[in-house]
Amino acid sequence: MSARMEKSPAVKVWDLLVRVLHWSLVTSVVLAWLTRHGQGDLHINIGYFALAVVLLRSCWGFVGSRYARFSHFVRKPAYTLDYARTVFAGTARRYLGHNPLAGWMSIALLIMVFLVCVSGWLYTTDAFWGVEWVEELHEGLVNILLGLVALHIIGAISTSRHTKENLVAAMVHGKKRPPGGDDID
Repeated sequence: MSARMEKSPAVKVWDLLVRVLHWSLVTSVVLAWLTRHGQGDLHINIGYFALAVVLLRSCWGFVGSRYARFSHFVRKPAYTLDYARTVFAGTARRYLGHNPLAGWMSIALLIMVFLVCVSGWLYTTDAFWGVEWVEELHEGLVNILLGLVALHIIGAISTSRHTKENLVAAMVHGKKRPPGGDDID
């Protein structure tokens, strides 16, 4: 990292709503998993909260700040595959906002949490209460979600190491170092 980059003021990337919704979703997924056995209404209410977070974040993805908008970070599949090749080659460029893989992971996580919440809600309805395939669907979707969460964490750690930038801290305070060199805004 150049001396200029070290002394340059950080750039605001993640707005307050993005950060609050991100950590609210993290918290709700953890709490839902911890309350999955025998917590009844608490587990259900956490699921409703997670669903509300997903819906609000989805709306913010269309009308929010620059780096919050899906149009800023969801790239075409071919572009994303090219980026993935550079990741595995160790030559990936730094993105000020989401990189292409992180953009698609964000979408996948939002969709998966939505599906987990809807399948959980279905299980509480009179029509589907006690229906085995609905319970199995819900549990299967949870397992897929947990796998995606693990990949998301691995990706954040890997990207942090590659770019020498703490992405977890950036999602707390909302700032990243300014763009430089061949970084992509």
